[in-house]
Amino acid sequence: MAKHESITGKIDWFTVLLYALLVSIGWMAIYSAVYTDEQPSLFNTSLNSGKQFQWMIASAIIAFVILIIDSRFYITFSYPIYALLLLFVLSVMFIGTEVKGQQNWIRLGSFSMQPSELAKFAVALAISKYLSGLNVDIRKWRDKWKAFAIIGIPMIIVTVQGDAGSAVMFLAFSLVLFRDGLEPYFLIVGSSVIALSVLSLIIPKLTLVALLFGVAAVVIYFSRRNRKISLAIAGIWIVASLYVFSVDFAFNKILKSHQRDRINVLLGKEVERGKDWNIRQSIIAIGSGGVTGKGYLQGTQTKLKFVPEQSTDFIFSSIGEEFGFIGSLVIIGLFVSLFFRLLYLSERQRSKFSRMYGYCVTSILFFHFLVNVGMAIGIAPVIGIPLPFISYGGSSLLSFTVLLFIFIRLDTQRYETMR
Repeated sequence: MAKHESITGKIDWFTVLLYALLVSIGWMAIYSAVYTDEQPSLFNTSLNSGKQFQWMIASAIIAFVILIIDSRFYITFSYPIYALLLLFVLSVMFIGTEVKGQQNWIRLGSFSMQPSELAKFAVALAISKYLSGLNVDIRKWRDKWKAFAIIGIPMIIVTVQGDAGSAVMFLAFSLVLFRDGLEPYFLIVGSSVIALSVLSLIIPKLTLVALLFGVAAVVIYFSRRNRKISLAIAGIWIVASLYVFSVDFAFNKILKSHQRDRINVLLGKEVERGKDWNIRQSIIAIGSGGVTGKGYLQGTQTKLKFVPEQSTDFIFSSIGEEFGFIGSLVIIGLFVSLFFRLLYLSERQRSKFSRMYGYCVTSILFFHFLVNVGMAIGIAPVIGIPLPFISYGGSSLLSFTVLLFIFIRLDTQRYETMR
């Protein structure tokens, strides 16, 4: 009894409250997105709202179990959990069920699970365990490659399964590496590659190469007294030029047609009629909400099902239509509060493992939030990313719950010395 009281007394209840608020708001938003006059029950298990309630109960039970397990369990078994989840994700390629062109689901009767969602907390545990090692220095190339492998292996497997959206989210863990001392030039290189990729799709190749040559020539002129810098700039220009001409191959041969359409829509290019339907209807729904919204269950875009996948990928559009700018601002405020709270909790950890894990949790939640809201308002490509705790989906709710509550449990033992 004393041990139970000591645990509950150290739990960060403010974070738990934010979690409960977001999950509850998500449940009500899902109900609004699937509501019909013929089936008005909030608990109807034939609707997503009823199914989500079942997942909420399951998540609450799992959260409780996580809190009563000693924190050292998660540290000790980080690698075995990672290996087990990796095998689980890999098994989808052989026993998985294909849904919407992506073979990334395991179905047992009426029960479905997306292993790639659960893999995120496993990667968070493994990368935190690795970075907290006594002899690990992320500034050394040997240690860099090992960290990149922990993140990259599940990312590659999920990409092969056709779920590019979930695969991209694993990149969020790279932010943790920067917190641990990864050199800033990796961020510069990554940003440059993204910028070149976008520019290569909207600017003629020869024109872009000529512009890059002009920039390189100016830099070389001002650094002409330093031969090493001049040669480095010339080499960068050659590599960048080759990359520019390779973008079309990757875009047309590697990406699927629906992925190309989504990128073209985002870049403002002409696409076939209806290809931009999701984004257009989502923007219309959010814009029609005005300042205060149309009222709960009163959204016309939502009730008439104009926005596809509105209880999952585009749940934010339902909130924007029915609660307007103020309601959207409240949701964003709750998420921002959660992010800052997690950063605060991370920095107060004495254990490096707990601190790194806290940054993993913050990074993955932030990326999901940023991309999902960006999809809904048309500033990010549609890649099927759920809004944490809000979107319908048992796999995502369980994954985010496990991810968050492991950190809450680690925080209860923040004064103890743990690697």
